[in-house]
Amino acid sequence: MRPRAVAQADVAAALAAYAHEGGPALAGRFIAALESAYAAMAEYRGAGSPRYAEQLDLPGLRHRRLGRFPWIALYWERPDHIDVLRVLDARCDIPVWLAGHDGEES
Repeated sequence: MRPRAVAQADVAAALAAYAHEGGPALAGRFIAALESAYAAMAEYRGAGSPRYAEQLDLPGLRHRRLGRFPWIALYWERPDHIDVLRVLDARCDIPVWLAGHDGEES
């Protein structure tokens, strides 16, 4: 699992918001959901949804929800790792957040 710096920043922002809104227990549940999603992404390759790949013409892009949280991890399955592009609130306009992204490693 290789989250990009921007994905790590997404997670840090989500954690800060959840800790502020609901305290450390809620933030901990968010981390547990993220870790579970990461494990599933690694174990069940090809199982994530390609919805945004088609909308944005980013071949191979997949996403997976983070349990009961309204967040998704967007990623590519590389031969030797999972390349996590972003971890975003699914209630935002995902195509707007990703518009113009070329899919290259950063």
